[in-house]
Amino acid sequence: MGWLHLGASWRYVLLLGAYLLYLLLGAGVFSALEAPPERALLAHLREAYLHLLSQHRECLSEEQLAPLVEQLLEAGGFGVSGLGNVSGDPNWDFTSALFFTASVLTTTGYGHTVPLSAWGKIFCILYSLLGIPFTLLFLAVLLRYLLPVVSDRPVQCVHRRWGLPVAHVALAHAMALGALTAGLFVLVPAVCFWALEGGWTFLESVYFCFISLSTIGLGDFVPRGSAQWPWHELYELSITVYLLVGLLAVLVALETAHRLQEVRALVRFFAPDSGSSFPEDDDRREILSRDQLALSTVSGST
Repeated sequence: MGWLHLGASWRYVLLLGAYLLYLLLGAGVFSALEAPPERALLAHLREAYLHLLSQHRECLSEEQLAPLVEQLLEAGGFGVSGLGNVSGDPNWDFTSALFFTASVLTTTGYGHTVPLSAWGKIFCILYSLLGIPFTLLFLAVLLRYLLPVVSDRPVQCVHRRWGLPVAHVALAHAMALGALTAGLFVLVPAVCFWALEGGWTFLESVYFCFISLSTIGLGDFVPRGSAQWPWHELYELSITVYLLVGLLAVLVALETAHRLQEVRALVRFFAPDSGSSFPEDDDRREILSRDQLALSTVSGST
């Protein structure tokens, strides 16, 4: 049996090598695509900076301007704009704070707003220590109740009514669910953000939706709307609800895909469970025995 363990070890090495190559590929592509625009932007800023100094050389020196620029950049890092022509929308009214809280608990963390006070930072640490595990527990419980309704029952209904193979129905269902999730929680909200945010392109709106629901949360695009809107707080509240509901929908779609025969076979190829020293408990064994999407059941039915 030694050759089996050796084969499994080589599969782990293969998976690790493929992942490292994927990381290197991503770094290379991003570097090639983003380095030229970055250099162009820095050159443009430097040119504007020198042009401003040249126009006001008599009353303004670089030593006087540099501290102000540094303070503006530091304020921007905390999500506070120092420009005089902005709307003045506060970062810490209740609905904005609620959006910040949701981004923290879902680990999206846009970074556009951060605690300014020492006590705010301390509370954020303590709040997240309890809140993130509680969020994971909450999502796990919701998935436990949603998956039979969204995934199992439709597949079993089609299988019993038309007699189609469970594996084929499950694959089609997972693809349809993924397309529906992308349409309802990426494309449709992207159209809304495109219309409401003004300066966003449609691509940037799609980009924001994907970055948010994947919990990457880069923070380069964050919906603000306008503080002058009479329904501005409702808009911020709806974005918070969208983030939570959309994340749950993505988790349902991913878990549905994870239960496919093809995905389980791929996982078992890299992590064979033969010889495992951790037997499943009775509840888990019972769940697997009823799971019509499990690999063993599908193999038996075909």
